[in-house]
Amino acid sequence: MRLVRGSNRNKLGALVCTVVLVGAGGWFAGTHVKSPADVAAEHQAPDAGPVTVAVERRTLTATVVATGSLEFGSPQALSLAGSVGSGTTGSADGTAGETAEQRVTKAPTAGAKLKEGDVLMTVSGRPVLVLSGSVPMYRTIAPGTSGDDVTQLQQALRRLGFDPGSISGTFRQGTASAVTRWYKSKGYEAQQPSTADQQRLGELQQAVFAAQEALLTAKGGSGGTDADAEATSSSDDGTQTTEVQKLRLKAAQQGLDTANAALSAFQTTYGTRVPVGETLFLPKLPVRLDKVTVRAGDTPSGQIGTVTSSDLVVQAVVPGADATLLRQGMTVEVQAPDGKKAKGTVAALGDDAAQASTGDGEKGGEQGSDSGGDTSGSGSSSADSSDADSSGSGSETSGAGDPSAPVQLRIAVPDPGALAGQAGASVTVTIKVGASDGAVLAVPIAAIHTAADGKARVRVQRDGKTVDVPITVGLSAAGLVEVKPAGGRLAKGDQVVVGE
Repeated sequence: MRLVRGSNRNKLGALVCTVVLVGAGGWFAGTHVKSPADVAAEHQAPDAGPVTVAVERRTLTATVVATGSLEFGSPQALSLAGSVGSGTTGSADGTAGETAEQRVTKAPTAGAKLKEGDVLMTVSGRPVLVLSGSVPMYRTIAPGTSGDDVTQLQQALRRLGFDPGSISGTFRQGTASAVTRWYKSKGYEAQQPSTADQQRLGELQQAVFAAQEALLTAKGGSGGTDADAEATSSSDDGTQTTEVQKLRLKAAQQGLDTANAALSAFQTTYGTRVPVGETLFLPKLPVRLDKVTVRAGDTPSGQIGTVTSSDLVVQAVVPGADATLLRQGMTVEVQAPDGKKAKGTVAALGDDAAQASTGDGEKGGEQGSDSGGDTSGSGSSSADSSDADSSGSGSETSGAGDPSAPVQLRIAVPDPGALAGQAGASVTVTIKVGASDGAVLAVPIAAIHTAADGKARVRVQRDGKTVDVPITVGLSAAGLVEVKPAGGRLAKGDQVVVGE
C-alpha cells in the first residue's frame, strides 16, 4: 500500500512540473517572440520633428577674405621712341662712321633703382638716360625746337643742377650747354651733328659762296655798280644787252638771298641735340627696374623692360557681391603663407584697380602699358559677410552687374614690415567690413523666414509648441545674423527652428 501511494505522489509532482514549464514557455514566447509585422513596425522611423538650434549671444564681425599676389606697384613697360645717337658706327659721339643696325651694348639690370638723370642702358655705345616728366619723348630735341617736351627737358636739367637759363620751351644755346655738361657728368659726349649734317652744312655754305660769286660776276658783266646799271637801262640809247644784264644781276641777287636763307635755317637746328631714343621721360621717379627683356647684342626694338614703384601692393579679385561691401581706405590685414602679417588699405576697386595693375593710367608715350597677366590676382576669394545695411558703401564700379562676376581689388601696403622682400608671394587678405555693437542675439541664417506680411520672423519651440516671433535683422557674419525681437519674446538659449 505504501508503494502505491508513493508512486501517485511522484506522478502528481511530475504533472505539476510539466504545467509550470508549459506556462513559463508560453510567457517567454509571448514576451520575446515577435511576428514579422511587429519587427517591421519597430524599425520604422519616428515621426519627424523640427530641427532646432539655440539662440546665441555674441559679438559679430563681418569680413571679406580673398587671396592675391604681393607685388611692386605701378608697373609700366619701357620702350625706346627711336634711334639712339645718330645711328652710325665709329666715334662715340656719332660724328663719323657708317649707318648700322643698333645693338644693346650694356643691358639694363633687373632690380636696379633708377633716379632722375641715371643711365638705364647703352645702345651702340650711346647712353639712354632717365628723366622725370609726363610728356613722352617723341622727337629729337635740337637747336630751335620748341614745345612742352623742351620745357620739360629744361626743368629736369635745372633740377639736376645744370641750369639751362630761362625755361622758355625753346632749345637755345643755354639748353645745349646744359645738356653738354649733363652728358659729361655721366662720362659721355652730348650728341653733336652727324656726318650727314656736317655734309649738309658744307653744301649750304658752298651754295652761298657760289651765289656770291654769281652775283659778283653779274655785277662785273654789267660794267659798273647797281646804280650805273640803272642809269644805263634808263638812258635813251640803252640796248637790249643792258636789259639782259639787269635780269642776270637780279637773278644772282635772288639766288644769294635764297642760299643765305637756307643756310640760316639749317644753322638754327645745327649743334648739340638730344636724340629721340636717348631719353626716357617717366611720370614718377625713382622707380625700380622689375623686369628686363633685352640682353647685350639685342636690337632694342619693342619692349625693353618693366619698371615699378618701390611700394608693395596686393592684386586680388573678389566677387561683385563682396565688392559692394568695400570702399577705398578700409583697413586690410595681409598674411603670408609663413604667418607673417602686415597692415594695408584698400587703394582701388574695379576699373581703377585694373588700370593700375597694368600701368594704363601712367603711360609715358614711348612707355606702353604692361600687359602682363602676372598681376591679375588670380587667387580665389571668399566672403564671410553679406551685411544688408552696408551694401551701399562700396565703389560704384564694383556693385553693379552680376554679383558673382569678379572685381579687381588693389591693396596698398605702405609699411610691409615682415613682408618686405616677399614680392611675388601669394597672400591672404582679410578686410573687416562691419561689426556688431557689442554682444547681440544671433541665429543661423536658415532660421529666418519672411511671412506673408513681408516681415522677418523666427519660429521658436516653447512648451511643446512652435510660435512665430517677429524680428529685425542686423549684421550678418560667419553664417549668423544679428536679430532683435519686434513684438515678441526672444532670449539666449531659445530653440529656433532651422529645418523640419
